Amino acid sequence: MTWLDWARQLQALAQTGLAYDPRPYDAERYECVRRISAEMMAAGAGGDARTFEASFAAEEGHATPKLDVRAAAFRDREVLLVHERVSGLWTLPGGWADVGDSAAESALREAREETGYGLRAVKLVALHDRERRSDVPTQWYIHKATFLCELLEGEVSRPDDEILDVGFFAVDCLPPLDPARTPPGLVELCFAHDLDRTLPTDFD
Repeated sequence: MTWLDWARQLQALAQTGLAYDPRPYDAERYECVRRISAEMMAAGAGGDARTFEASFAAEEGHATPKLDVRAAAFRDREVLLVHERVSGLWTLPGGWADVGDSAAESALREAREETGYGLRAVKLVALHDRERRSDVPTQWYIHKATFLCELLEGEVSRPDDEILDVGFFAVDCLPPLDPARTPPGLVELCFAHDLDRTLPTDFD
């Protein structure tokens, strides 16, 4: 979507410009660019421009893509999925990577919180540019790292309140997936890597 690309690029220019200690008049110009970006985002996606602008203003430093991490764990050739409250759809467990954790550590922590299962990461299945894999718009430019994981023995804890249900599904019996967070093609790729762990990491 052209308007989305423009809005993101303007936001990134404003954020990066403000990160490098600009002169006062230049700072005002960058803030104006950020405001225009928020207005474009609100006009294109719906919502309040002030909310978008506040979200953009909270981002500091040189603008870079965000990293979404996902864990793909299998039991008897069935993949572990979570039913998310926010969308009402199913996804691979995961979320944003956190500062101080590696991408794999972030994926394992998110999976534990969302599913209750302890996991161990065994390989990187894919590092994807989300924009090339999903046509669902989002305000951020996102890279997605997906790890093949193994279930650990031990007690299964209660999933967090953001999750409605947890289940294992065969490739031909998948529930409705959230295309913004877990495109069907990504799940199929995870099944392929579970069957053949010698497959190379897929990347854009």
